[in-house]
Amino acid sequence: MQQTVLRSFVTTGAPPEAAELDSAAEPIGVPATQVLAELAAEDFLTLDDTGRVQAAYPFSATPTEHVVQIADGPTVWSMCAIDALGIPVMLGSDAVITSTDPVTGDPVRVEFTDGKTTWQPATAVVYYGARPGTGPAAAVCCRYLRFFTTRATAEQWTGQQTQLSGTVLDQTEAERLGADIFGPLLTTPTR
Repeated sequence: MQQTVLRSFVTTGAPPEAAELDSAAEPIGVPATQVLAELAAEDFLTLDDTGRVQAAYPFSATPTEHVVQIADGPTVWSMCAIDALGIPVMLGSDAVITSTDPVTGDPVRVEFTDGKTTWQPATAVVYYGARPGTGPAAAVCCRYLRFFTTRATAEQWTGQQTQLSGTVLDQTEAERLGADIFGPLLTTPTR
């Protein structure tokens, strides 16, 4: 079911409709609404008040500051910077990520082309943080995993956040984390 949701974002830029979810749940003999509720409880996705998929990490059904143009595919929104970096790896596809530095408003662009990445500006970094407490990643950390044009603006921003803990990641660290988390999500499980 999780892969059905992810593949819908990959092909259409949006979550699947109820009929597609019902069809995916049919072979396991459990209603789609129950499977979605279980996936939400385990923090694989989030649902709105009507039970519709709002986010399926790494994708968001609503606009965010992190836009990913998938080569030969739709433009999608990701939940955070790390999610955005994981999408091209998960798909084994070229992509262009655009975002903005929340301090300066300047753009950050990451291009994935033939397995190589190019960051603009070359000084760009990612802040990887979370607020205290429990809850889904969408509430606890997604707002704090952001692109910055420089380490200095990342440190300036984090200094303005109360009760936030985390670290500034260089480009290699951020790419590796995105790949580790999201790279295997669409692979066929082995038995």
